[in-house]
Amino acid sequence: MTKKAMSEVLLKVSNLKKYYNSGSLFQKKKTLKALDGVSFELHRGETLGIVGESGCGKSTLAKSIIRLIEPTAGEIILGDKDFRKLSGQNLKEARKHIKMIFQDPYSSLNPRMTVNEIIGEPLDIAKAYKDVEERNKKIENTMETVGLDLSWKNRFPHEFSGGQRQRIGIAKAIILNPDIVICDEPVSALDVSIQAKIINLLLRLQRELNISYIFISHDLSVVRHIADRVMVMYGGKVVEEGITEDIFSNPKDDYTKTLLESIPYII
Repeated sequence: MTKKAMSEVLLKVSNLKKYYNSGSLFQKKKTLKALDGVSFELHRGETLGIVGESGCGKSTLAKSIIRLIEPTAGEIILGDKDFRKLSGQNLKEARKHIKMIFQDPYSSLNPRMTVNEIIGEPLDIAKAYKDVEERNKKIENTMETVGLDLSWKNRFPHEFSGGQRQRIGIAKAIILNPDIVICDEPVSALDVSIQAKIINLLLRLQRELNISYIFISHDLSVVRHIADRVMVMYGGKVVEEGITEDIFSNPKDDYTKTLLESIPYII
């Protein structure tokens, strides 16, 4: 067990399920089990990598944890709060502690908002400043932290490259100093030359801010580089979980072995 794995538990997910009913009015209804009893813990300062083929439930899990979609059943304990039972102001308060970076920096940013408005939006929702001066200072500090030029504050998303847009998304995710950031394929839409810079930024932010990541990716080389532990999903279930090097060097489950053999990665 790693030192990080022995640290404070920030998130505990137990038996999480997300079912969808399929079939038309004249067809027998079938139940699609997008998540079927997923359980895991996330510790302070660690990165949990989640891998699996397309459709295995990775992104559904991410959206269910943060309640962008509502799970069918199961428990999500965020800190000492039962996250699924929260509503109203209590939910808004809890959401300060868990944020998300989305896959596509081209569609995840509001094209009608400036960089200043996008990054400052979480501050506005949480009312996390005394006055405009404090708001502006927090935005500027966060922009500098993620490598964005302050002269870009009043520009719009279409004026930036994919890597720059993802930095804007990262700034929006970290401006409230969350404990947990869910990264849903955060570099898959970027050029290879830019991917390494974004990964290195995420690692630096983790060191400086003690953030915990849930890092979802189909790129095994990236997961091996960034994750402390890896969870392998198949058909909405967790088939294997363990320390990253153990999973890569000595996988136990047949599906994990097949996944590692079929997807090229750099050692």
